[in-house]
Amino acid sequence: MTSCGTLSSPSPVVLEEFVATPPPQCHASTLVETRDGTLLAAWFGGEREGAADVGIWLARRGAEGWQPPRRVADGAQDGGEPQPAWNPVLFQPAQGPLQLYYKAGPNPRQWWGMLTVSSDDGAHWSAPRRLPDGILGPIKNKPLQLPGGRILAPSSSEDEADGWRVHIETSDDNGVHWRRGAALNDPAQIGAIQPSLLHHRDGRLQALGRSKQNRVFSVFSDDGGATWGPMTLLDVENPNSGTDAVMLRDGRALLVYNPTLAGEDWWDGRGVLAVALSDDGVRWRRVLTLEDSPKDEFSYPAVIQTRDGLVHVSYTWKRQRIKHVVLDPHLLSAPVPEVDDP
Repeated sequence: MTSCGTLSSPSPVVLEEFVATPPPQCHASTLVETRDGTLLAAWFGGEREGAADVGIWLARRGAEGWQPPRRVADGAQDGGEPQPAWNPVLFQPAQGPLQLYYKAGPNPRQWWGMLTVSSDDGAHWSAPRRLPDGILGPIKNKPLQLPGGRILAPSSSEDEADGWRVHIETSDDNGVHWRRGAALNDPAQIGAIQPSLLHHRDGRLQALGRSKQNRVFSVFSDDGGATWGPMTLLDVENPNSGTDAVMLRDGRALLVYNPTLAGEDWWDGRGVLAVALSDDGVRWRRVLTLEDSPKDEFSYPAVIQTRDGLVHVSYTWKRQRIKHVVLDPHLLSAPVPEVDDP
C-alpha cells in the first residue's frame, strides 16, 4: 500500500509494478538507465540468501513492461566449489561499456568483488573477472562519476576483527584500475556499511547509509573525495537496513529507507519503507510512505533519476519479488529551479 503522508493529490506515484517472477528468493536490486534509454534491473536470486545456487538476474523494461529475467552471472569458480553471488550494482560510466559489479563468496566477511561488462546495453555480457585483492567494488549502491571523469565506488567491509567500515574506491580509467581509500569511520564509535554517494550543488560530496546505531550515518568531503570529515549520525531513524539516495537535478537530495528502529530479529523494522527529501543532506523530511506492513519485509532499495526527470525505485518485496515504483519528484514537494548536472 502506498500513501503520501501529508501530501494531497495528485499523487507523486506514477506507476507501481513487479519486475518479474524471480527465483524462490530475491534481494538487493539495482537499477540503471542505458545509453539508449532502456531501464534495466538486476538482483540476486536463488533458493535462499547465501545458497550456492544464488546468481545474478537481470530484466529489461520494454514498451510492454518488464521482459522475462535472465541469469547473467553467478559465483561459479574454476576448479572450486560453487559460491553464492551477492549485491549486484549496475553502472553506466560516461565512456565505455555498461558495468555490472557483484560479489561472490560464502558470506559478506569473505566475499570478493566481480565485474562483467556489456557493449550492447545489457543484451550480452563479457566473461566475469575478479577484481584485485582488497577491491570489493560498489558494495550495494551505484558509483558516482565526477565531472573530471573520476569514478567513486561506495564500498564497505564487514570484517569480524575490524568491524563494519566504510571506504571509497576510486578509478580514473573507467574501472580498469582501482585504489582503495582509508576507512571513513571508527567502528568502535559508528559501525557503518553500504554507503550511497551524493554530489551537492555547492561541490561537497556526501556518503550516507546504514549503521548499527539505528540511524543513518553521514560524512562529507570538501575536496572531491580526497579527504573526508568525521562521520556523524543523522536525525533519521533506520533499523540497520540498506538505504539508497540520489541527487535530483533540481538540487534536492532524495533518500529511500526504512524509517524505524531495529527489533529483536534482523528483519524487524523493515516493514515500513519511505522516501525523504533534503536541501543540505543533513536535515531530512519524510514525504512519502511506499510500504507499511510491520510483519513483512520491504528493504534494500535502489533509486535513480532517469533523463525524463522521473525517479525510479526498486526494492525487495517480502523476499519474494522485486517491486518497481516510479515517482514524479515535482509532486513530492515544491522544487527549487533546476540547474545543469554538476
